[in-house]
Amino acid sequence: MRNSRAALVVVCGGASLTLVSPAHAADEEIQVYMDELNAPGQIGLDVHINDVLEGDRTPDFPGAESSLHRWRITPEWSLGVGGGFELGAYLPLTTVANDGVFRVEGAKARIKWLAPHGDTGFYWGANLEVGRVARRLDRNPWNGELKFIAGWRNERWTLAANANLDFVVSGPAHSPATVQLATKIGYAVAPHVIVGVESYNGMGEFSALGFRHQEHATFLTADFPLGKWDFNAGIGKGYGTSADSSILKFVVSVPI
Repeated sequence: MRNSRAALVVVCGGASLTLVSPAHAADEEIQVYMDELNAPGQIGLDVHINDVLEGDRTPDFPGAESSLHRWRITPEWSLGVGGGFELGAYLPLTTVANDGVFRVEGAKARIKWLAPHGDTGFYWGANLEVGRVARRLDRNPWNGELKFIAGWRNERWTLAANANLDFVVSGPAHSPATVQLATKIGYAVAPHVIVGVESYNGMGEFSALGFRHQEHATFLTADFPLGKWDFNAGIGKGYGTSADSSILKFVVSVPI
């Protein structure tokens, strides 16, 4: 979502870890990337918000925050730089855990590129992000993700898919890269209003892909404008090895 678009992003979502890894709680960002791109010099701000309504209270690892009843609130700043490129920063990553304490948990930077494309038809690109988070969120402080973006849209239908390669940059619990497949299907029920499904599916280690014994989550979503603000709202169900069985999420595009 961006300020220039009052449409809804719809599809499927989830996060992936290996079979031998513990279940991974909801990320700071639950979103399928599409063809949104700031114009050169344009500044954007999306605020990612999610909360686990029902799930396993057990932390992912000793010393981690439990995801149950924990709000994750993450401003995502973006800047169009031209040539199909956009810079972004998740700054800061914050949580309000079930103890009611507000915590700053880290920051991430990203760079996105999209091939030239029209308002309808096929589009593709990639996004790379690297960031540092507090140990309460991850055993490894430095992590990265390479996201491959593809999709197609017309006046009524929105289709998109992301293949996400998650990897450890630095930390004590180094593990092989894992793959996540995120997809979305949306249908415009009215001008600027789209309803649909987002699905996030763990596929395990890059060297041994598969859907069994992985984390999965599926969201019913709606994207709509309220004045100059754009909203993506979704309610999701985690299954497979997911620790989060019921998840509420929002992406709010703030007019600047």
